[in-house]
Amino acid sequence: MNDDPSDPPNPDFQPINRQKISDQVFAQLWNLIASGDLQPGDVVPSERVLMEKFGVGRPAIREAMQALAQKGVIRVAQGERSRVSELSAASVVDQVDNAAKLLLSSKPANLEHLKQLRKILEVGTVGIVAGLCTPDDARSLNRLIETQRDALGNAQAFIEADIAFHAALGALTQNPLIEATTRAMLTWLKEYHRPVLHWSGREDTTLQEHTQLVACLAARDSAGAVAIISKHLDRSALLYVAKAS
Repeated sequence: MNDDPSDPPNPDFQPINRQKISDQVFAQLWNLIASGDLQPGDVVPSERVLMEKFGVGRPAIREAMQALAQKGVIRVAQGERSRVSELSAASVVDQVDNAAKLLLSSKPANLEHLKQLRKILEVGTVGIVAGLCTPDDARSLNRLIETQRDALGNAQAFIEADIAFHAALGALTQNPLIEATTRAMLTWLKEYHRPVLHWSGREDTTLQEHTQLVACLAARDSAGAVAIISKHLDRSALLYVAKAS
């Protein structure tokens, strides 16, 4: 029964969370970096200075600094002062690398989700690149194809060259997030690459499709490029298989 009849019958009150001291220190340091008060390359104030500024003990400062380092926001070197990291698309994507690998290994369906995401991203990528590709870009891509051709007979080197080719497509979008995400996805997929023994000539087919793709990009043929990359990814998706439990 309500003490005051004017009170709503079921007030939507939320419990008050008691935030750890180290979390409060973390939040303030994070805000200083996000606001630009601490710039990439700047030295982070010493533990002693932070203890005085925040009025807290050394354990809270160290725990907050460790959390920032784990997120890649600051870098800590033995015997040196901590500094604010220079963040990039690649460094941010790297922060989720281990978690992404765990996500893939924990549930086979996630591999299919990743392959679907790859197709969405790469089809969009070639659509962008078809509108930007210069003769120099096409020559660079063809050189990567020749590097991959030179790796025939060496499965590991062939896959690495394949990753380099697709990452280069991402780079040509001039969008660093696309490039970093593409490279990361292909690196995660590499762990699940299972050559199909009865599928002879698959490496030659890959090289042929890459060559056809570059020809379309050089001609600014977006529709042709999208058709080739779609067929290419549908075929290559069969080579990535979840590990037996």
